[in-house]
Amino acid sequence: MSERDDELSDIAEIVREHVEWEALLGGAVVPASFAPMPAGGKTGAGSATPVSAGSGTPSASNAVSDSASNSVSDSVSNSASVSDSVSVPASASDRRALLSVLATEVSTCTRCRLHEKRTRTVFARGSENAEIAFVGEGPGYNEDQQGLPFVGAAGQLLDKMIGAMGYGRDEVYVCNVVKCRPPENRTPLPDEAATCEPFLTRQLEVVAPKVIIALGRCAAENLGCAEPGRSWRGSWGSWRGVPVMATYHPAYLLRSPEMKRPVWEDLQKVMARLGRDVPSRKG
Repeated sequence: MSERDDELSDIAEIVREHVEWEALLGGAVVPASFAPMPAGGKTGAGSATPVSAGSGTPSASNAVSDSASNSVSDSVSNSASVSDSVSVPASASDRRALLSVLATEVSTCTRCRLHEKRTRTVFARGSENAEIAFVGEGPGYNEDQQGLPFVGAAGQLLDKMIGAMGYGRDEVYVCNVVKCRPPENRTPLPDEAATCEPFLTRQLEVVAPKVIIALGRCAAENLGCAEPGRSWRGSWGSWRGVPVMATYHPAYLLRSPEMKRPVWEDLQKVMARLGRDVPSRKG
């Protein structure tokens, strides 16, 4: 057995042991919606490099053997059948394992047209223990090249926003509505977002942030927090019981720097919701 297969086998064992323990206690380990994607969503080959959830770096394997991949998916499927209720895995290692399975599944997805011209899928960066999740709309050029979200100019601004809130860039969770770059960085089409929605749902269910920050109207709409013709920025919404603050996307702020102040006001609302003080400015 190769080192890559050993890694996937270890992940499968972590998930399986947790499922068995929870079953003995009569509890649930993961939500039912974490069942594997339909067979049509996995091709067994992909051009993208899987991203290890929570680490912000590529996973050890770019090509997972069918047997190892299936064993992990089967264990997740078995855990999903324990209960229909949403229950967050207790340990960081369990959450990391589940997100790694999902990242691998994303890396081979061909369910919508966006896979046709992608260089890499873009899963997430940051911590599986984060109390804040930032959700953008989709990868841009730099993200498509590196396989990580928000690494270009907009990402640099986002990191400054995160720092101004008193967090390190790796202390929050960052992902997008869609995991492949739309052509010319256009807004994802409704059918593309709908196809990718199960991935986003599973990510947020496993991370279980205390607050979600929707970056831009596209993210706010897909989280159910923006309605056509109505004001959306700066308003609280809710996604499956999790508070959502909708604000402008960092890319918009690069074009309209005068809107940075309203966004900072939105971020301060999030900090107040979490009971955190505004950090004092250095210097």
